[in-house]
Amino acid sequence: MVNSMTGFASVTGQHDHVSWAWEMRSVNNKGFDLRQRLPDGCEQLEKAVKSKVSAKCARGTIFVSLKIKQDELGATPVLNMAALDAVIAAEKIAVNAAKMAGLGVRETDVSTLLSLPMVLGRQVSDSENDAEWIGAAGAQLDELVNKFADARADEGAALTKALQSQIASIAKLTDAAATSADLRQDVVKARLQSQLAAILDASDGLDETRLEQELAIIAVKNDITEELDRLRAHADAAKALLKTKGAIGRKFDFLMQEFNREANTLCSKSGSTELTRIGLDLKTIIDQMREQVQNVE
Repeated sequence: MVNSMTGFASVTGQHDHVSWAWEMRSVNNKGFDLRQRLPDGCEQLEKAVKSKVSAKCARGTIFVSLKIKQDELGATPVLNMAALDAVIAAEKIAVNAAKMAGLGVRETDVSTLLSLPMVLGRQVSDSENDAEWIGAAGAQLDELVNKFADARADEGAALTKALQSQIASIAKLTDAAATSADLRQDVVKARLQSQLAAILDASDGLDETRLEQELAIIAVKNDITEELDRLRAHADAAKALLKTKGAIGRKFDFLMQEFNREANTLCSKSGSTELTRIGLDLKTIIDQMREQVQNVE
């Protein structure tokens, strides 16, 4: 079963006058990297977050955040005296400047001053209920992590279909390369025999056996049977990996390097326009497949 390294999940909750929202998302990473952003006073949740996330996820950079909000009834008004003094001082200066300019001045009442956010704010209280809402938020971690794991599994299912299609394309191109190589073999053999005969006719005292051995070595170097066999073996290994449980991304990434190595060798040995075309098509599919593999956990 393939899981994606990207995903997103969120869960919301409320207790008395406190509401909160959990969010969890991830991006690609060669290893496992958990980053938490929790409000002050929620440090007790960090261990639980790490334990539950690491139990479900093996790779990726994973961000977990908890945002809280307290409504007006549950917040404590806080008077900022420094801001109030600054506002009053600024108002006095403005009033004097207005009078000197002959402008009318209307007195500012206390309620107007207190309506300014910089003067009268609201602060989340450290009430006895903090432990209750933090506990209620912590109880949602299983739901959050399970939703996140389901999201990565859904993306993984889409990845699986794409990879299966690409593996099938590689297998098809490998068969086409084998057919093209068989057709090329007869042509190459006839050409080598013709060249050998021409050389023998034009040369005196040439060691015919030695020449045949050299030509045989050339033929072996141009043979792509081993490359085709390894491409088929890699395709079978890729199919098997798609059915394997757990994190398979690193193994898949290594397998893509092997795919690419065989495709490069096939192109270097092609010796024909058709085989070269097939080799380049293979390299294109392998490169596309490698991009998909980067998302596999």
